[in-house]
Amino acid sequence: MAVQLSGLWLPNSQLLGNFLQCPRTKPKLSSTTLSATASLSSPPPTIQIVGGKTPSWYENGNGNPNSTLDGSQIESDWVDLDADLYYWTKALRPVQWYPGHIAKTEKELKEQLKLMDVVIEIRDARIPMSTSHPQMDSWLGNKKRILVLNREDMISTADRNAWATYFARQGTKVVFSNGQLGMGTMKLGRLAKVLAADVNVKRRAKGLLSRPVRAGIVGYPNVGKSSLINRLLKRRMCPAAPRPGVTRVLKWVRFGSDLELLDSPGIIPMRISDQTAAIKLAICDDIGERSYDVADVAAILVQILTRIPSVGIKALQSRYKIDVDGQCGKIFVQKLAIHLFNGDIHQAAFRILSDFRKGKFGWIALEQPPI
Repeated sequence: MAVQLSGLWLPNSQLLGNFLQCPRTKPKLSSTTLSATASLSSPPPTIQIVGGKTPSWYENGNGNPNSTLDGSQIESDWVDLDADLYYWTKALRPVQWYPGHIAKTEKELKEQLKLMDVVIEIRDARIPMSTSHPQMDSWLGNKKRILVLNREDMISTADRNAWATYFARQGTKVVFSNGQLGMGTMKLGRLAKVLAADVNVKRRAKGLLSRPVRAGIVGYPNVGKSSLINRLLKRRMCPAAPRPGVTRVLKWVRFGSDLELLDSPGIIPMRISDQTAAIKLAICDDIGERSYDVADVAAILVQILTRIPSVGIKALQSRYKIDVDGQCGKIFVQKLAIHLFNGDIHQAAFRILSDFRKGKFGWIALEQPPI
């Protein structure tokens, strides 16, 4: 038996079963079920995928993400996307990653927090909420904190402004940075010294000598903590690489004569209860690759990209020169595997993830500020 999928021939029916395992959509869509029909006659017809909610910007603009939409409509689409993402992840194997060194780091970090005058929390600007440790607030208590959204070069100006406004309303000190190029690092250093200035005021009042301000840098794996420190110091003092889990020990480094920085390994919850956040961590390479199925994550990324107005279906079709059928990311990954990688699903999935991480679809955030 052979099946034709939008012009591509598949050798047997075994692949067909895999193709149809598309993630579900949320219940408010009347529990629409993905369906497919294919005749066994020769020549076989094209498989038609039915189901899923087409984003309003695609319907209204005939696939053009620049079609006229007001802000409230775009917000509504993001809310729908978040709801769909929750149900897309339910059928997948849970993403969990907790290397042994993290448990040790967490214990040591809690002890070091007592010595810190100010804490600098680094998050990924593409997913600021998903890279927020659920226990961070309880660990820090009333300690002064600076929030850094790193990789600001990987999001649009509109995304940056939206998050800046959101955190300003929260009363949170936020700095946008690019650890690779050093943007935002000097501002961060100055702000840390200003926030902790009262430390030495109190010491001098007691007749004690001033000491360097102690700032701890914390955050999830691979959000750019070590790169940021290296840029601050203008030399490579901390190991850094574009993958999670490189830094494994706590290390104090001196920045000038009046600031000490603590570089720490990435910390992540022992169990990630929010699997939508876990998938975003995987997409952005902020969690170990062994913790997730690359094909599943790439399929969900495709479905997300088709729903983001600044990307859309046409961007995927233009880049890979293949059609996007319906809302099913698994089908797209399979078609790309056949088209470019001799059927190798893993290579096709990795290409999609790598292209996103390199900004081939444009620089976009995967999260919008809470309404």
